[in-house]
Amino acid sequence: MKYNYFIAILLVVFLASCSSDNDNTPENTNGSENNYLPVENGDYWVYDVSGEFPGRDSLYVANDTMINNTSYQKFKTKEIAFGFFSGSLAGNGVRKNGDKLLVSGSTGIDLMEGFPINLEVTDFVIFKESASENEQLSSTSGTFTYNFEEIPLEFDYTMKSVAGQSLASYTVPNYGTYEDVKVVKVIVNLKIVAIVPAGEINFPVDVLAAQDVVVSTQYYAKNIGMIYSTTAINYELEDFSLLDIELPFPSSGNQNIKEYLADYSVATPAN
Repeated sequence: MKYNYFIAILLVVFLASCSSDNDNTPENTNGSENNYLPVENGDYWVYDVSGEFPGRDSLYVANDTMINNTSYQKFKTKEIAFGFFSGSLAGNGVRKNGDKLLVSGSTGIDLMEGFPINLEVTDFVIFKESASENEQLSSTSGTFTYNFEEIPLEFDYTMKSVAGQSLASYTVPNYGTYEDVKVVKVIVNLKIVAIVPAGEINFPVDVLAAQDVVVSTQYYAKNIGMIYSTTAINYELEDFSLLDIELPFPSSGNQNIKEYLADYSVATPAN
């Protein structure tokens, strides 16, 4: 994987958080005819990715797939993704419900040797055309535990998607100007607590105070898809040097991943 261990954890958290907040809106296949993320088989997007691990991602709609007796389009990447957006959709199903886009599927990532995580993801709203600015589209929270050198680390996360501005046009420098653009933010808040044994008593020690570790801002253009995203990943661990343990990720991190649409082909003509 091209991310360090902590970034891998964040990607798992993003995908896991999709699992517990279903879209309960009645099925509506006669919603908006606009497609801010086309989902026809064969549609593809190529992104130039800048950041700590620069590269190029090829995200595409591979095939129809059934999840819980519901039809989705399965997204894939040609190789392991450099970018946050492409990495989040790869291997998962996307479907349109009215003017919403929902993600479902599963993911499995080895954060460290001998510690695989396999998580189911169920309908999570990643986009809503009619949303007003600052409207919360989805929110969910959960926990998981990772045992590091016999010390349990408890991860508490909350993730939400929030609608941003609706823009008549938006220019991505060096990549072009797009009409009818809508913005969505994905925010992941994370807390980590170590359960440290002291004789017959275990006591919690804060490793990471609750903080927004991921803020991903994504721009969607009508009948094209996601044209640009900027994902800020920041965290700072507590000072736990007295525990005399070394965690498998740095004590702090600060990076920004940008994804620029370099090429695409979709079934719906761009207006």
